[in-house]
Order: sequence, then structure tokens, then C-alpha cells
Amino acid sequence: MLAHGSTLDLHIDRTGIRLDNKEMQTAAEGILFASGEPVHISRICMALVTDRPRAEEALQRLSDYYAFERRGIRLIRMEDSYQLCSAPEYAEIIRRAFEIRKTAKLSQPALEVLAIVAYYQPVTRAQVDQIRGVDSAYTMGLLLDRKLIEENGHLQAPGRPRLYRTTKGFLRAFHITSLEELPPLPGVEEGGQMRLEDDLGQIEPEE
Repeated sequence: MLAHGSTLDLHIDRTGIRLDNKEMQTAAEGILFASGEPVHISRICMALVTDRPRAEEALQRLSDYYAFERRGIRLIRMEDSYQLCSAPEYAEIIRRAFEIRKTAKLSQPALEVLAIVAYYQPVTRAQVDQIRGVDSAYTMGLLLDRKLIEENGHLQAPGRPRLYRTTKGFLRAFHITSLEELPPLPGVEEGGQMRLEDDLGQIEPEE
């Protein structure tokens, strides 16, 4: 019975408690591959039974390996989440393999709205309209469909208007790991604040 118990302890160790660095990278790779979606670092730590610094070190080594060996996949970080994706330099080949239609580029109005949400989030549609001077309802609907922005609660004001923010899909689309990597926004008032008047004024229909 004692020998059987010892074997059981060894099995538990090998499934998470005493993983070496290489095993940790391999296990993290399996987790991310099985998910197919961004996985938060806390969930990875829980699965590997380790602390955040060690998990992040393993993930960084895995990411470096993919890049150095010029593999067909990459490991990307989006704030506190990680995801496996195809290498961007092979995007056209991958599209041909699956006959994937190339994603349509964002229009100028869509880029304007996306920039406003990215820099001033969380933001209401009325605030976006005020900054642009036109009705942005249609464009924001497109960005919601493309999963580049999402709802983020309600503003505590009369009517409780919806608030919007960018998504992890936005970070992935623009190849950044966090909003802190966004370049400085030109023309912003001192202190990084935008001025929103109480009177939103007349909003013109967007063409």
C-alpha cells in the first residue's frame, strides 16, 4: 500500500506541482491550443499550479521560440491574456488554403470612431457623436459586429446611456498587447483630457 501511495504522489507531481521549465512551456502550449481563445494568466497559473512570474517566464520563452524558429504560429499577449494565432507573414497562404475572403478594411469613419473609443474609453455614443459632429450609430454598430468594441455598462446619468470600450480583438487586430502601447493622441488638451460640453448640440446624420 505504501508503494502504491508513493506512485500516486509522483503522478500528482508530474501533472502540475513540480513541472520543470520545459514541461511548463509544453503544458501552456497545450492549454492555449485547446482553448482557441485568449486565456487569462490567472487561469494558466491555476492549471500549472505555479505563480504568475514563473508562468509568464514560460510563456515568454515559448513566444521567443516560435519567433526564433520562424514557426507558423505565434503566441501573442493581450493585456493579461494569451492566445495562439497564425504567423502574420503566412496570412495570404492560410487564406488560400481555406479560401478565406480577405477581411474588408475599415472605412475612415470607422477608424475615427474606433480611435475615439480607444483613447477615451469608456465612452458613450453621444460623446462619440459630439467629438465627430455626426451621428455614429451605424458605424458603432459595424464595430460591434466586428467585435472591435463592446458594451461596458452604463453611465450613471439621466437615461443611463451605454458605455463602450475596445476589445481584445482590437488589440489583436492592431498587434498591440495593451492600450498603453497606443501612440500619443495629437491635439489632446493638457493633462490628456478631452472637453465635452454639456450641450451636445445638433447632431447631423452620417453620410
